[in-house]
Amino acid sequence: MNNVHIITDANFEAEVLNSAWVSVVDFWAEWCGPCQMMLPILADFASENADIKVCKVNVDENPNTAMSFRIMSIPTILIFKDGKPAQAPLIWVQTKENLKEIVSKYL
Repeated sequence: MNNVHIITDANFEAEVLNSAWVSVVDFWAEWCGPCQMMLPILADFASENADIKVCKVNVDENPNTAMSFRIMSIPTILIFKDGKPAQAPLIWVQTKENLKEIVSKYL
């Protein structure tokens, strides 16, 4: 997962909100089975899309960020452009193809 950025409460603003990149942010937890299913999908997506910032936020370790975006279910993916969520959250496991299709609208 070399191309996937680990985001925390401390660096979320700098890494996502103040980023010039379109960011795909996965809210997840270690104990979540569907979240584990997303790991290889996000890694592949990140390696194939160098022009997109792919990030992960562990909701157990970073509750403030999760609460600020009202994350109620995981995995939840938010797509950020210009420091704001660009669309409704993507809840549950997503395919790489679905991510590509959705994110392409914001590039």
